[in-house]
Amino acid sequence: MAWGQVARRPIASFLSRAQQQAAQVYTCSATSQTHLLSNHFPQNGMLHRRFSSEVPASEQMSLIKQLRERTSAPIKDVKASLVSCNWDIEEAQKDLRKRGVILAAKKSSRTAAEGLLAMAQDEKRAAVVELNCETDFVARNEVFQYLASSLAKMALAVQDPGKLVFPFAPAYLENMSINLDHPKLSGETTVRDAVTEVAAMVGENVKLRRGFMFSTTGHGVVSSYLHNCPQPGLGRMAGLVTLVAEDSTVPLDALKRVGSSIAMHIVAQKPLFLSKELVSAAAIESERDVLRTQAEKSGKPPMAMEKMVEGRLRKYFEEVVLLEQKYVVNDSTNIKTLLNDLSKEVGSEVTIGNFVRMEVGEGIERPEEADVPEAKARAA
Repeated sequence: MAWGQVARRPIASFLSRAQQQAAQVYTCSATSQTHLLSNHFPQNGMLHRRFSSEVPASEQMSLIKQLRERTSAPIKDVKASLVSCNWDIEEAQKDLRKRGVILAAKKSSRTAAEGLLAMAQDEKRAAVVELNCETDFVARNEVFQYLASSLAKMALAVQDPGKLVFPFAPAYLENMSINLDHPKLSGETTVRDAVTEVAAMVGENVKLRRGFMFSTTGHGVVSSYLHNCPQPGLGRMAGLVTLVAEDSTVPLDALKRVGSSIAMHIVAQKPLFLSKELVSAAAIESERDVLRTQAEKSGKPPMAMEKMVEGRLRKYFEEVVLLEQKYVVNDSTNIKTLLNDLSKEVGSEVTIGNFVRMEVGEGIERPEEADVPEAKARAA
């Protein structure tokens, strides 16, 4: 019994000391938690998040989704901005815009051969612009399409009515002010900055490449056709033509009808000249040399070869001259005959003033095309 009483005393003493230590740890922990909470919840009651780990995963996903919807920026860039800004969505949006200018500058040297043509027009005028990007995926982006349409409307608004045909380079519009009424864009800015902002959003090189303004001062119409249209006023190929009636009292409905079909014909048949008289002497002589070389291989007498050359030259005119081309809607007639029939219908001579055909990316050397000569050289 004595031994048992002596043995219980150290055990009781040990338990008492353990309980005291636990109470001290609890008190210290509670004080530390109170101190941490007081740091996060200041007197104004606002919560300041200092580390991403402090934001619940579900709230992180919600903030990423909200900022992505606001800006259309890539998800990895959205998350990076939110993390660097302590998950403050307003500051992250500003950070994304700053990042975007830098990224757009880095991507400006990359080939942009995709994109859209955007057109705006009224009764007497039309404007078409080409806005390029790197992939057709971005060309389907709603913000990209909005910018293209806005640029076409702006070009139409600033068009000089005294110029019937006016091709222009990007510099013509870049420094002008444009008001972009879109929730993901910054409102009033310059054309150059708007293009840079959209490039930052979509993560590709975006460029305003060129534009074309078209008008008629006579009694006539400007007719247009867009091919591969994701929505009205946008497409990958465009044809524009002006039809003018000699008599100013002629109703324009018939001219609009025929003009639209000729604009479609222009897109399909790719004419280079309006009439044979407008084909340059150099172009005719170059074609004649090619045809003469082909005829010499036939072994026929010189007189027969000359007839072959002239016959093929007429075929050349039918391929490249608008008035000589067979009408794409009815190949039993040509455009010249179509205009003659229209003149008889309205009781006044109708002529074509000007025409233009545009296609996205035409004339731009794509990376895969540039690699072809090198591949052939290696194969040889």
